[in-house]
Amino acid sequence: MINILLMPEKGTAMELETERLFLKLLTLSQLKLWVNNILTLEVELNCKCNKEPIEGFFLNIINNQIKIIENDPVNYVYHSFWFIIRKEDKRVLGSIDYKNIPNEKKEVEIGYGLEKQFEHNGYMTEAVSAFCKMSFKDEKIETIVAETEVENIASYKVLERCGFKKYKEERTHWWRLKKIKGKESIIKLGVQL
Repeated sequence: MINILLMPEKGTAMELETERLFLKLLTLSQLKLWVNNILTLEVELNCKCNKEPIEGFFLNIINNQIKIIENDPVNYVYHSFWFIIRKEDKRVLGSIDYKNIPNEKKEVEIGYGLEKQFEHNGYMTEAVSAFCKMSFKDEKIETIVAETEVENIASYKVLERCGFKKYKEERTHWWRLKKIKGKESIIKLGVQL
């Protein structure tokens, strides 16, 4: 069962709850704390984060998303990151996000990542499934796409378990999940919204 605990309004928090996880949407100020003051963020979210500094490519992505949110605060839900937090110990396992706002075809791309030590426990499948179900409640979204590296077998197994179908193979693989018309949500893995 998935519970939506708080809907986003003008930068307020939003949270999804699954059997084992919380998915928490980071506000603009929390995104800045993630980059600049992880200890304060832990206190604010009542969670435990990876203590290693964010650097390189991923740091650039987060800083870019901060700028985008500052220029487009109305659509922050499509520009921010969601922490994937394990309920039992409030440990941040990874994150999931939209890559941008839905396009004119009502299509949106998602991205996700999990710390290595938490892989192969079904956490990402649980998170992606809940995230997609929540996404299909949004009238702006009818199709969700994701890109995987060819060698990232674990990632495309997550997508397959969540009902995605591969539709393009190039240097990377592209996956698609379409909203089922006339149904409130996709029922998959015993998870309902």
